Amino acid sequence: MTKRILNYAGWLLVAILLGFLHMRIVLGPGSNSDNGGLTFLNGIHDFVLLYVGAIIGCIIAVLFIVLDVFYLNKKLQNNNRATLVRLFVIIALAIIVGASHYFLEEIANVI
Repeated sequence: MTKRILNYAGWLLVAILLGFLHMRIVLGPGSNSDNGGLTFLNGIHDFVLLYVGAIIGCIIAVLFIVLDVFYLNKKLQNNNRATLVRLFVIIALAIIVGASHYFLEEIANVI
C-alpha cells in the first residue's frame, strides 16, 4: 500500500509540473525590469503561475489517478511498458485539460 501511495505521489508531482508548464505557455515569461511598479506586476505574474498551475496540475492528477485506478491497472498488468503508457496518458490528459482551460478562458470567456 505504501508503494502505491508513493507511486501516485510521483505521478502527482508530474501532473503539477505539467500544470506549471501549461501556465508558463499561457502567460509567457515575466518581464525583467527594475522599476518598482513592474516588480509588483512580476509578483502577480508569479503568483498566478504558481496558483493556477497548481490547480490545473491537481485536476490533471485527480483525472489520472481515477483513470489509473479504475482502468489502467487492469489493462497494464504484466506489461513491460506500463510506465511509458502511463506517461503518455498523463501527457494526453494535460493536453486535454490545457485545451479545455484555454477554450473556457479565451474563447467562451467563462473563466
